[in-house]
Amino acid sequence: MEIHFSGIQQGLSFPKQPTKMALHKCVNKIKSLIEQNNMWFDYMEHEPVRTSEEAAKIRPDKYTLSQGAKALIVRIKEYGGNKYFAMFVVPGNLKFNYENAKELLNAKDIRFATEKEVSEITEDIKIGGVPPFGNLFGLPVLADEKVFNNKIIIFNAGDKRASIVLHTDDYKKLVNPQVVKLT
Repeated sequence: MEIHFSGIQQGLSFPKQPTKMALHKCVNKIKSLIEQNNMWFDYMEHEPVRTSEEAAKIRPDKYTLSQGAKALIVRIKEYGGNKYFAMFVVPGNLKFNYENAKELLNAKDIRFATEKEVSEITEDIKIGGVPPFGNLFGLPVLADEKVFNNKIIIFNAGDKRASIVLHTDDYKKLVNPQVVKLT
């Protein structure tokens, strides 16, 4: 008995199901870190977002833009010529104050890291997906004091398609940021 598959035999093609791309490994690294410390968190996957404003629009209404935590990788140039990278964490509804940051760090210059620099520092995390866990990348973390005005923070967790909600007190324990005035 011969079995015929007419679509294959006639060269017909069937629509392929879209393949879901794997999330960046950092997402699971952060989730594991939180779980190992027995901390509460909420996790969600969503359409890719690049900005805090875009993220706030697609996240559930119970989360606000001000609860969002933006992770900014910056290059700091000291007056002696030494250069290093750091992470600034600011509320999603605010921008860091360049002059405040420059004065706080006694820096000659501060600039955002380039896309290439961010990729190299974070093992290929794309801008917009960087989590506020600079300690995972060997970066000093400076968090604006207003980040802690809320009981929770929500942030992209290493991928533009994944967000985590965490209590701010637990975030402090996991990251141990220097709390400063950046906005």
